[in-house]
Amino acid sequence: MRVRSVDEKGMLLWAIGNEPLDVLFDGQRVWSFWTGRDADLPFLPWRRFGWPRPLRQYLDGSTTVTVRTHVAGRVLYDSELRFGSADRRISVVNAAGAPLGMDKSGKMTATFEGRSQRDMRPLLDAISIVLAGLERAGVEPFLAYGTLLGAVREGDFLGHDSDADLGYVSRHQHPCDVILESFQLQRLLRREGLHTYRYSGAAFRVDLVEDDGTRRGLDVFGGFMDSGRLYLMGEVGEDFRPEWIRPRSTVTLSGREFPAPARPEELLRACYGDAWRVPDPAFRFRTPRHTVDQLNGWFRGGSAFRRDWQRAFSRFRGQPPPKGVSALAQLLHEEESSETQVLDVGAGRGRDALWLARQGRSVTAYDYVPGSLDGAASAAAERGLTLGVRQLNLTDLRSVLGEGARLAHAPAPRAMLAQHVADATNGYGRESLARFASLALRDGGRLYLEVWTGGGASPARLLPVDLAQMQRRLERHGGRVVRTEELEEREAEVSPDRAMAVGRLVAQWA
Repeated sequence: MRVRSVDEKGMLLWAIGNEPLDVLFDGQRVWSFWTGRDADLPFLPWRRFGWPRPLRQYLDGSTTVTVRTHVAGRVLYDSELRFGSADRRISVVNAAGAPLGMDKSGKMTATFEGRSQRDMRPLLDAISIVLAGLERAGVEPFLAYGTLLGAVREGDFLGHDSDADLGYVSRHQHPCDVILESFQLQRLLRREGLHTYRYSGAAFRVDLVEDDGTRRGLDVFGGFMDSGRLYLMGEVGEDFRPEWIRPRSTVTLSGREFPAPARPEELLRACYGDAWRVPDPAFRFRTPRHTVDQLNGWFRGGSAFRRDWQRAFSRFRGQPPPKGVSALAQLLHEEESSETQVLDVGAGRGRDALWLARQGRSVTAYDYVPGSLDGAASAAAERGLTLGVRQLNLTDLRSVLGEGARLAHAPAPRAMLAQHVADATNGYGRESLARFASLALRDGGRLYLEVWTGGGASPARLLPVDLAQMQRRLERHGGRVVRTEELEEREAEVSPDRAMAVGRLVAQWA
């Protein structure tokens, strides 16, 4: 195996077979890949590997590029290179200065590589706190997934990992009972002062901030046994014996002792396959389709398309939204009085929400992708603008009714902006949007909505929506459509040369 060239497009290497390689910039691992699985042309001896999109934004300056085999550490390439035109060293770090590397989900994140024991202490303390809280609630938690793998294989966190994982196997056997228990656990931890975010009916995350500002997630995955099979969010559906779970054993992680399943190696085999002992910094889950369908049906019904949107927004996290404003937001601003509060549903990165706040309006921006609005919120805070950020999941009835009831009990003149949100969700989400509008706008507010109707350019991650059908949904929930239009919209992300067909409507609640 040898590297022929490395340039601004990527690298070309001669390889037979499939082996994990690491790419380092000035000694810092920034990316790992498999020579067979991840090649642009995997069936040729000369294989091309393009730079991953999340890494490309850093390729402006000089660095020493090293390519090495992951397991043996054999150096295949080591050379000083210059990318772009900047006269500086390339620095792949976050806003807090923490080094970033690509994780298993394809995101640039602050991995554990290079973190000191002092750096890791808050996460270890949080693991102990969450484990104790779950114990008090009556479940028997243990280290899971990558955290368990690191403890068993290396006695420490995996260097290429970036979060911590806990699991538990419920005593319940029906998915509905498992869901109820998971919500009870989340509420208990929130009462103890921890900030949480829910992934699905049986999995949630505890958010942590380390001393240097680095954000970490501590995931809590629920599971249960059914007819001799273990189902553990979010990737496991395997034949399993109850005695492999209880009574629990212990493992050592970074010098501390934590609970583990009775047979931790059996859970690791279920998670990662028989090769779990072999280090793999570029690991990807290959969950069988039938297991994905089962877990989706039981627990993930309220997270339609979220992973796609998370990936789309991940490279912009913390960055201010792009400049400009949509024509729909301008229309709302022109037609609504200055006292009218604006609810921007499906706000994305918050471009329209921030623009409306700059016009002196009180704005609440909603999205269900964590962190997508962080940049807009920071920009608004710096300028003293009235811009609130809240999460809303249109495919989760609890979220819709809870937020809708909060607004319904606080009467105020409001208008709702919904640009390309009805076409970014499923039918249930569109029904929930109409329900949410009826709750939030029942004092006479108006909804300004645009959707892609299917013609022209095909926008990424949007589904065509019939405008007449959307009108009927709104009318069933008490809205009166006062205006409909067929338009053309040009989006640079779609195609600079082609317009997509857009339907616009304005609905009024009495």
